[in-house]
Amino acid sequence: MTLTLFDYFRSGAAYRTRIALNLKGIAYEHHCVHLTRNGGEQHSDAYKAINPQERVPSLRLEDGTILTQSPAILEWLDEVHPEPPLLPHDPVARAKVRAVAAIIGCDVHPINNLAVLSYLRGPLEQPEENVQAWIANWIHKGFAAVEALVDDGPYCFGDKPSMADLYLIPQVFSAVRFKVPLDAYPKIRAIDETCAAHPAFEQAHPSKQPDAVSA
Repeated sequence: MTLTLFDYFRSGAAYRTRIALNLKGIAYEHHCVHLTRNGGEQHSDAYKAINPQERVPSLRLEDGTILTQSPAILEWLDEVHPEPPLLPHDPVARAKVRAVAAIIGCDVHPINNLAVLSYLRGPLEQPEENVQAWIANWIHKGFAAVEALVDDGPYCFGDKPSMADLYLIPQVFSAVRFKVPLDAYPKIRAIDETCAAHPAFEQAHPSKQPDAVSA
């Protein structure tokens, strides 16, 4: 029995998990949980039995255990499959990588995900121009900080991808998708170009996923 990843091609959290699995060379089965079709398949009773939070990704292990929340899944992957490492061995370097990951994972992505945007558009009745301004505001604030913290390349920190890159690249994809200009972030754009040429990132790209055609 192989690992099964419950994901959605455009989910940033699922995207970073796919990159990690690819970097580690771990085979997995893909199970699409379409976040918009039929009111969102993540809200079905079948999926709630897998993930009570009704979010992706979820990772089913060989013994049937279900892991949820991408930070926990990435930590598990790095502990169980330590090569190549997602975090540096040096404690200070490790803290710097975690800080950049946290900027994206705690301060940008969660408040721009589908559930939040749906609440803005729905119950709060915000016009689309306000929703787009919300998205751009938090991406710009996060990216300004990341731009100041990362190295000059080729990756966020040094010559190998780390957990920081796993968080950053899906957020760049989201920024492009929402037409947020990235002119002010030359280091981020350069890192994105480097990662685009790496097979693990390229294979994890939303456009390469089997459910992309059913967007």
